[in-house]
Amino acid sequence: MSSTLQKRAARKTPSERAAEITEAAKEIALEQGLSAITLRNVAARVGVASGLVAHYQPNVEALVAGIFTSIVAAETEEVSGLLDRLPTPLERLGALLETLLDDSRLDVTAIWVEAWTLGRRNEALAACVREQMDAWQAVVERVVEAGIAAGEFESYDAPSVAWQILGMVDGLNAQALVRWDGVSGRGTHLARAVEGMVGAVRGSLVPGSRPQS
Repeated sequence: MSSTLQKRAARKTPSERAAEITEAAKEIALEQGLSAITLRNVAARVGVASGLVAHYQPNVEALVAGIFTSIVAAETEEVSGLLDRLPTPLERLGALLETLLDDSRLDVTAIWVEAWTLGRRNEALAACVREQMDAWQAVVERVVEAGIAAGEFESYDAPSVAWQILGMVDGLNAQALVRWDGVSGRGTHLARAVEGMVGAVRGSLVPGSRPQS
């Protein structure tokens, strides 16, 4: 190790170094994918030797699982907070659909898609994926249940509706990653499908047609 790296490593407290390593792994995941999280890549990003990263993160599979959770849980919390600020279930559902199909979130979509694949051989990651899918299911289910209670939706099976919405969103976003022409207008198509599922007025969930609070 060079004297420069030795000095750089010595300036960090253990908590600072651990946080720096975690942040570097998160940046790599968002820029290059979960599979790019390796001791060597994280060490290069931080500017230390691989052995130092291994000291703080000896289990790369666990590191990948933790980074996945950090990224997607932050989005779930963000969107949930956004929905809580809207007054009606119909507005919340419309905003949810529009937000989850926002192209600016495709970096997180890529994390999800890769996690589903890597989770086949990384049980720690698979467990985190299941946990975060359950968290999204709960968010969507609450919106649908509130709409049913308020008389805005006619469906009586909130869990099933939430499951179907998430399935459609995941599929459309995965297609958008490869810029397939078939996903043009996907927001409108999804909104109309969900309108039928919950029994909402036609056009009430289509982007641009909802009343503004």
